[in-house]
Amino acid sequence: MNEIQIMIGLLVAFSVGAMIGYLGRQFLATKQMETAEGKVNKILSDAKNQAAEISLNAKNKAVKILDDAKNEEMERNRQVNRNEQRLVSKEENLEKEKIEIENQKVILQGKGKQILKIKDDIENIKQEQIKKLEEIADLDQEAAKQIILEKVEQVHKEEVIKKIKDLEEEGQDVLKAKANDIIVQAIQRYSGAHTAETTTSNVSLPSDEMKGRIIGREGRNIKALEQATGVEIIIDDTPQTIIVSGFDPIRRQVAKLSLEKLMLDGRIHPARIEEIVDEVKKEIIETVKHAGQVAVSDVGVVGFNQKLVQLIGRLKYRTSYGQNVLIHSIEVAHLSASIASELGANVTVARKAGLLHDIGKAVDHEIQGTHVEIGRNILIKFGISEDIIKAMQSHHEDFPFETTESVIVRVADAISASRPGARKDSLENYLKRLEELEGIANSFEEVEKSFAIQAGREIRVFVTPEKIDDLGAVKISKDIAKKIEETLNYPGEIKVHVIRETRAIDYAR
Repeated sequence: MNEIQIMIGLLVAFSVGAMIGYLGRQFLATKQMETAEGKVNKILSDAKNQAAEISLNAKNKAVKILDDAKNEEMERNRQVNRNEQRLVSKEENLEKEKIEIENQKVILQGKGKQILKIKDDIENIKQEQIKKLEEIADLDQEAAKQIILEKVEQVHKEEVIKKIKDLEEEGQDVLKAKANDIIVQAIQRYSGAHTAETTTSNVSLPSDEMKGRIIGREGRNIKALEQATGVEIIIDDTPQTIIVSGFDPIRRQVAKLSLEKLMLDGRIHPARIEEIVDEVKKEIIETVKHAGQVAVSDVGVVGFNQKLVQLIGRLKYRTSYGQNVLIHSIEVAHLSASIASELGANVTVARKAGLLHDIGKAVDHEIQGTHVEIGRNILIKFGISEDIIKAMQSHHEDFPFETTESVIVRVADAISASRPGARKDSLENYLKRLEELEGIANSFEEVEKSFAIQAGREIRVFVTPEKIDDLGAVKISKDIAKKIEETLNYPGEIKVHVIRETRAIDYAR
């Protein structure tokens, strides 16, 4: 019984405890819920207040922006109104000026008509006066004009001649001074050697006995040498000398060097001759390449095809009037570049054209035509620019001077060719040139006699005083100079000196 009571008591106590715990938990949960709901309500309240504040600020800003826009629009309207007023004012002023201009135009047109009428009246009066004068003098206007001109010429002939001479001398002095200055500067900048290298066809022998060894038994050696080199070996009575003859300068050089090597080697027979000639040909090819590269490097040009450079090197074995063509071409290139820089022309075009102006001479013994035409074809083949071709093709005046650089190359070529010691000329050619020079002067009817002096740089012409006066002497000097320019080819310039001498002779008895 006691145990059952105890169990019942425990159950009742447990139930009461459980109920109390459940109610406590419910109370706690209710409190927590009330606390969270309060927080949520507070957050919602704060958010609503903030949204209301933002909305109010946005409305205030919108109102301000709207007010600013209205104020700006009003200011713009005021500015537009002011501009319209200015335009209206300008239009009114322009209209007034237009009316004034129209009025002035009408006035000027009226005055112009009056002037034209006055001019016509004056011309009519002038013509009437001229007719009256012609009737009185029994001369027409042209005849009277001719008489007046003749009288003026007779009275002022000496003055006119003096004035012409003064003007010519003054102009020539100025031009000559400027030209001399440019040329001197060009020559000073390029201080090349004045002694040109020459290629000779003579081979010196150590003794006359060597001639027999070169000829060989039954002429086998000399025949083998001629066949291998393509030249003619001339052995005559000239002591210790053999002459190499041929049109190709390269072949002549091959033959010359081969002979020198054979004499040093001592073994002279057909087989050895062929070996030596082959070796020399290879050496010549390398020499030509090297000479071309040195020339291009010396002048300072780039971009040339290697075959064109090799053609430039071939000029090393080409001469013109005793002047080495390669050295001459290098000299012309430097002079052309210097002159072009002084005149403000294209220095690169002038330099390249100067180097290539005689390129045709490298193969002119193989190809028909002048060296200028051959050179043009070579440059066209290698794609050289048209400016360079135009500059090089006129140095002998075979083609017209189309550019400033073409005149510069012509001048540089003349400077290089005409300086003392540059070229050698035969006595026959020298005398022939002097005879042609005197023949041109003597072809004029007024010329009594003429003399070419200063190695053909000057010609003195004596005219018959009865056939020509002083003014005519001035004219004939120009005519002779022009005919020389058109007829002869010469380096530099030729001075034409016309002398008219009148002598009065009487005897005292």
